[in-house]
Amino acid sequence: MELILRQDVQNLGFKDDIVTVKNGFGRNFLIPTGQAHLATSSAKKVLAENLKQRAHKEAKVVADAKTLAEALKAIEIKIFAKAGGEKLFGSITNIDIAEALTKGGQQVERKFITSGIVKRTGKYNASVRLHRDVIVELDYEIVAEK
Repeated sequence: MELILRQDVQNLGFKDDIVTVKNGFGRNFLIPTGQAHLATSSAKKVLAENLKQRAHKEAKVVADAKTLAEALKAIEIKIFAKAGGEKLFGSITNIDIAEALTKGGQQVERKFITSGIVKRTGKYNASVRLHRDVIVELDYEIVAEK
């Protein structure tokens, strides 16, 4: 079944991509939740026209994402957490990284940050997807509170 995505879907595609999925996944999940619609021939023609008109606007969005990426690289991220030795009481997730970036002056939604769950102090890295073409790697450090 061919579908046109209306929004970004994790591990499937980005908005306005034409994807092929199994019938049940499309009929029972993607279409009812409004994440996709059927890729008929007329819908494909409309999509092609919309993408053509949106192409020059996309260049500005990519440029803005690249400037934000440079600003994010300049921020030194230190996250303070309670720990016993090197082991943390709890864990550090992308929510904590998003809060640290907000304190650093840059607002990034937590759903665009990819990092594992960290349970020890030390230096780690996370990737932030600002645009489908712009993904930045951030280094951060977890420090034990005193």
